[in-house]
Amino acid sequence: MSSEVTRDGQSLTVTEAIVVEHAVKTFGKSSAIDDISFSIKRGELFGFIGSDGAGKSTLFRLLAGVMKATSGELRIFDQSPRDQRRTIGYLTQEFSLYSDLSVDENLRYFGKAHGVANEVFTSRRDYLLDLTELKPFASRLAGQLSGGMKQKLSLCCIMIFSPRVLLLDEPTTGLDPISRREIWHLLAHLTAEGVTALVATPNFSEAELCDRVALMHRGHIVKSGQPDVLREELGLSRIQIRATNLESAQAALIRVVQGKLQTEIVDVNRYGDRIDLLTNSQERVSRVLQDDLGWEIADITRDTKTTFAFEEATLENVFVTTMRARGLEEPEALSFPPFEKEKAPPSTEFGIVAEQMGKRFGKFDAVNNVSFAIKYGEIFGLLGANGAGKTTTIKMLCGLLNPTSGTALLCGRQRKEANNESRRQIGYMSQRFTLYDDLSVLENLQYYAAAYSITGQTQAERIEWILSVCNLEHSARLLVKTLPQGLKQRIAFGAAVMHRPDVLFLDEPTSGVDPLIRRQMWKLIRNFASNGTAVLVTTHFLDDAEYCHRLGMMVSGKLVAEGSPQSLRSSNERLFELFIDDVHKAFAILSEKIDPSLLSVFPRKIHVQIGSESATEQNVLSHLKDNGMHVERTAYVAPSLEDAFVQIVRRSGRTS
Repeated sequence: MSSEVTRDGQSLTVTEAIVVEHAVKTFGKSSAIDDISFSIKRGELFGFIGSDGAGKSTLFRLLAGVMKATSGELRIFDQSPRDQRRTIGYLTQEFSLYSDLSVDENLRYFGKAHGVANEVFTSRRDYLLDLTELKPFASRLAGQLSGGMKQKLSLCCIMIFSPRVLLLDEPTTGLDPISRREIWHLLAHLTAEGVTALVATPNFSEAELCDRVALMHRGHIVKSGQPDVLREELGLSRIQIRATNLESAQAALIRVVQGKLQTEIVDVNRYGDRIDLLTNSQERVSRVLQDDLGWEIADITRDTKTTFAFEEATLENVFVTTMRARGLEEPEALSFPPFEKEKAPPSTEFGIVAEQMGKRFGKFDAVNNVSFAIKYGEIFGLLGANGAGKTTTIKMLCGLLNPTSGTALLCGRQRKEANNESRRQIGYMSQRFTLYDDLSVLENLQYYAAAYSITGQTQAERIEWILSVCNLEHSARLLVKTLPQGLKQRIAFGAAVMHRPDVLFLDEPTSGVDPLIRRQMWKLIRNFASNGTAVLVTTHFLDDAEYCHRLGMMVSGKLVAEGSPQSLRSSNERLFELFIDDVHKAFAILSEKIDPSLLSVFPRKIHVQIGSESATEQNVLSHLKDNGMHVERTAYVAPSLEDAFVQIVRRSGRTS
């Protein structure tokens, strides 16, 4: 696809919307961007993957023209970003709507700020509100919108002046899977119309939806290309192992790897209900697993014995393998320091129990008759759309809110019976972690130790453990505000568990961290669970949910599904997969006839949830054919955990 621009009065054809050559951005002696080069074509959806501190936001500021590069060249449609600012829509992480203005008033304000004529504004506003399904809420105040609706409105505000390039810095962070999918469907529509979109994300499942991606780390692009090509170039196979007793399976696996498969196994990662192997010799590993361990190749939905199945490598596998090739290993998940005396065994099997728990605010039921129980040693993930009731549920369990009905029990006690001793049995890491920015790392840890009555040699041992986990043994006196978010996360986790709680609440524990740090965090969480702690995790990232033993899915205050990640996947309908050249055009065509929430767009394929009157295999294929689209091949595939979540929410009747 090409685009017409002019230079010195002459018309030029430019195939690339964006060209970056040897860009460098330094702050003092630190390089935020270090010699980056890439190009992006018009109408391309390009993803930048990396943790906080990778350089994504700095790169976007350079491309938006709000910051100048130290050296190198950046061009947008063959001009400098500063000269093209009126063609760029830039959505920052801090982008703010006016909460006391309505949806329509926010759009009108941003339209006037960009000089959009009234007659153009009206048609453009109506188009965007229809596209985002916000038209029924045009008069609602922005402050009264859900998180997903606010983010869609933010995108409408930067689209109101018809930009040719979109720079979206983590546009779905903090959103639930439904809202996230709606944002990506909107991007598919826009790029199908020729808009070039650059999206920064820490989420690998989102990156799979991009035409091309660049993996960033510490200011460098370490690898780039189409997601499926990057997986193919990896040259490795993934084997999923499932067992009724994962501990025994993992122990047996370690023995055979150390004995026979040291060079064939590239990576081992344990999740909540499975173990993933990455291998350079699928045939050899398969034979050893069968002959030496007696494991069977079987459908991954079987759980009667230890079985294994072959799966495609993931982008996370690509990132981890690439980082290790550069000498960056995941930090060791250190064991908790020994206690001066053994803890007494718990008096009950369950650390956390909710019994028909409900919470009403006026006439609104935020939580409605929710019941679940979490055993000591178990990791339970609570998932749900924004406003589903997850936070209210945790607040009742923690004693911050009193239930309107039902009971909440921790460590066998009702919350109203809680005293100082029982409070010390609880660990809590909030999403907006409670470290004090103006105190040093050491001072923060000493403060929390004192709050838990940890003194003397025990305090020193536990603080030393946290510093070792965070690799801060020689930097304990750094102010917390000077540290990147991923490091703050690990310190906050250490502060929440230094008293070895019997019950642990974790709210978005790995937000903003890269896969290597995420793996370390989950090993730490699993270590605590294996030593008897009952863990309740809330997360919007379904990649994280895979690490939980069991999941509970909430919709409109009700718990609508519960089970292991695999059982939730296998209990939902398989998806119709279509391989097609122009997926964005195909999505735009199908979404005219089919509810867009039934569609998932990938770089070279589309998934359709078959089942409704309009979403039948015959209707899908005939509608594409009638619009001149050629389908290469089709298949039925098992749903991902996100697909299962979307199906469960739709069946339960999601409300905005």
